[in-house]
Amino acid sequence: MTTYELTVDMVRAMRPVLERIARQDPDLARQLRRAAASVPLNVAEGLPSRGRNRGAHLQRALGSARECMACLDVAGALGYASDTLVADARARVDRCCAALWCLVHRPQW
Repeated sequence: MTTYELTVDMVRAMRPVLERIARQDPDLARQLRRAAASVPLNVAEGLPSRGRNRGAHLQRALGSARECMACLDVAGALGYASDTLVADARARVDRCCAALWCLVHRPQW
């Protein structure tokens, strides 16, 4: 699975948790939705690029993925979604963060 496909899969996995969060806190759900959508969009822009442009897009994608993690942490702490649902979404985001971190920190020879 490519990094782009991994990030789209993460967005797909957000749907059930987004629906639950939106019932309790529409603002948090919107923030999570925007952050999640930003990840594959920045990956799509960054991967074909070269040089600093590529790194900037991938850094933004990683930042957005981390923002998703924070939104999920807040939603879990406030009891907006079940622990299982939040844990599954966090696992998908964590996989994206790991893949993006590797791309961002890859040596450019």
